[in-house]
Amino acid sequence: MRPTVHDIAAEAGVSLATVDRVLNRRPGVRRQTVEKVENAVNRLGYVRDVTAANLARRRIYPLVFVIPAGPNSFMRVLEAEIASAMGRSPVERTSIRIETVPPFDSGALVRVLDALDPKAVSGVALVATDTPDVRAAVDRLMDQGVQVATLVSDLPGSRRVHFCGIDNIAAGRTAGNLVGRFCAGRRGRVLVVAGSMRVSDHMDRASGFAAVLEADFPDLDIVGPVETNDDADTVAQAVAAALDADPGIIAIYNLGAGNRGLIEAIRARRQRKLAVVAHEVTDHSRQALAEGVFDAVINQDCGHEVRSAIRVLKAHADGLAPLSDQERIRIDIFLKDNLP
Repeated sequence: MRPTVHDIAAEAGVSLATVDRVLNRRPGVRRQTVEKVENAVNRLGYVRDVTAANLARRRIYPLVFVIPAGPNSFMRVLEAEIASAMGRSPVERTSIRIETVPPFDSGALVRVLDALDPKAVSGVALVATDTPDVRAAVDRLMDQGVQVATLVSDLPGSRRVHFCGIDNIAAGRTAGNLVGRFCAGRRGRVLVVAGSMRVSDHMDRASGFAAVLEADFPDLDIVGPVETNDDADTVAQAVAAALDADPGIIAIYNLGAGNRGLIEAIRARRQRKLAVVAHEVTDHSRQALAEGVFDAVINQDCGHEVRSAIRVLKAHADGLAPLSDQERIRIDIFLKDNLP
């Protein structure tokens, strides 16, 4: 039988109320008594069921999600998943709010993080811009006892507790292998389109992609990455200009957003035989796959990422380690034949 608080009280020779105060770190207990209870806990091998205790106390976890604003289709799907989680708040004992900031604006992100009240927030999940000021803001929150997880794009070098997202180096390598195989037997150049090289997911994807092409597909050279701030109109202009200037481009890898602009530029040049790999299944990319404009789309399950962030932040707020297997986000590859 597992030891109970009744066993601890009997072993330590104190009341149940005293055991409860010690286990919950409440004041009003003498140091000698605290030591007696803690020694009893160690002797009996008592393991506290934090989840049950929080349920009994009806603890609510106040969480904040900080994500980019704007027309980025994937981010709006992510926002919808967060809103769905808000609807589950009574069951999951959370209180969730969403803060939006301009895309890739580290200053705005820092201002939002610094404005959070550590007494009113137990956890923060953010889509990170990888800059020193954002890392410092995350570390300040951690120092104040607020648990911070990164979402979709990581923040290496910070003290965040967890990254809720795919392995983006592996995603870039996957794209490299797809493009290499789609272009088998052809020599030419691959245009790489990025949102910003100040976010780790885009940097990692570009790195993984380049590594595979260099090692396994020497007939393919990279043009770019061309940075577009994930703006569809900017993507359309940049891709159109690159294709018109360089007839040797035979493939495109869009490792960021703005797929509407990519589709527009390619459709206007249907005579070009292009292999195209992009990220995230949205209405635009789904249609492009169905029409043969895109050859493959690499996808991440943003619903899983949101649920993972909530689980991880609650666990760390309770001093528990999350289950790593449960929080692993898989990389999906979709062709027009297997679209969900």
